[in-house]
Amino acid sequence: MTGIAQESVAERARQLLEPVLARDGFDLVEVEWQREGGSWMLRLYVDKATGIGIDDCQAASRLVETILDVEDFIEPTYSLEVSSPGVERPLRKPEDFNRFAGQRAKVRAFGPIESAAGQPPRKQWTGTLRGFADGAVEIQVDGKVHRIPVGRVAKAHLEYDFEADLRRKA
Repeated sequence: MTGIAQESVAERARQLLEPVLARDGFDLVEVEWQREGGSWMLRLYVDKATGIGIDDCQAASRLVETILDVEDFIEPTYSLEVSSPGVERPLRKPEDFNRFAGQRAKVRAFGPIESAAGQPPRKQWTGTLRGFADGAVEIQVDGKVHRIPVGRVAKAHLEYDFEADLRRKA
């Protein structure tokens, strides 16, 4: 693919579309560029502070289609999909960790780290997200708050709490 230099399609799409979507109240959560069943797919996961519905996804799709057509940086034929990030939404930015503080989350580090006094090193935590402070994600597991430096976070996402949902519905 020419015209993109060393940036991947997903990185270029994020750089191009994130500010435009933000202007219209959307948060670009994730961008995927992958081959599926012999054809290419550009998949955007978007969210809004008030939540996202099908009409929002359609509006975001119309907005980005025009930009992608004008910029024309993707060589192969592809399909565009704009979707909600779902209940197990990825967490990437400090704002994400603060916005979803109090919710159940799973955080995985690139390797074992010591994160709470008296605890053995570990690389995965599932518990209550406490937010982001001083360059670290804070998550409470079994009554102890663990701090994971943001540069060590390999992956983080909300984790749907089925039991809590059942209790609310009972």
